[in-house]
Amino acid sequence: MAAPRIETQGVAVARGGRELLRGIDLRVDAGQVVAVAGPSGVGKSSLLRCLVRLDEPVAGRVLVDGSDAAELDPCALRRRIGLVAQAPVMLAGDVRANLAYGLEAAREEDLREALEATGLPPELLDRDARELSGGEAARVAVARALTRDPGALLLDEPTAALDRDSAAPIEALVRDLAERGLGVLVVTHDDAQAERLADERVEVRRP
Repeated sequence: MAAPRIETQGVAVARGGRELLRGIDLRVDAGQVVAVAGPSGVGKSSLLRCLVRLDEPVAGRVLVDGSDAAELDPCALRRRIGLVAQAPVMLAGDVRANLAYGLEAAREEDLREALEATGLPPELLDRDARELSGGEAARVAVARALTRDPGALLLDEPTAALDRDSAAPIEALVRDLAERGLGVLVVTHDDAQAERLADERVEVRRP
């Protein structure tokens, strides 16, 4: 799927009636990694949710290829833009079942390719998903998003629970996905990681 251009114009987000972020302007193009960096608790995850209409901004606009996201079908939007949560849940069953979850039909070839795209061997399909290491689970979560053939990915603190050795392959994967033409938006509280990964960086702070 072609990578959509994702933009925010003066976006503000709130949670529980309290404003978390305001005036956020960013743009993610095909083949680009953009980092949203800032301390924990300032609303970075809420911003990602607004980009795929799991939440709505309280001000400003989200644009996808120039169209207001508020006017787009949420399900179609989430097929174009994959969101990988900070603590991805591995469902009961093997990795194959986790990758195919929610798909009407999943070809074995597509599941194998999704795993291989994240640097994991196809033999992992038969592993119990709940026995994966933290690094493996993080990559399987990205592979699960890739099975939907998105044009862009939103990654919420993809290495937050990993040590430096386990985080390095995930960072390499992010760059590789961008080189394949996806637009990638990464949320991180790690300034050094933002510097390593991003073509563009957006700093966020409390209003």
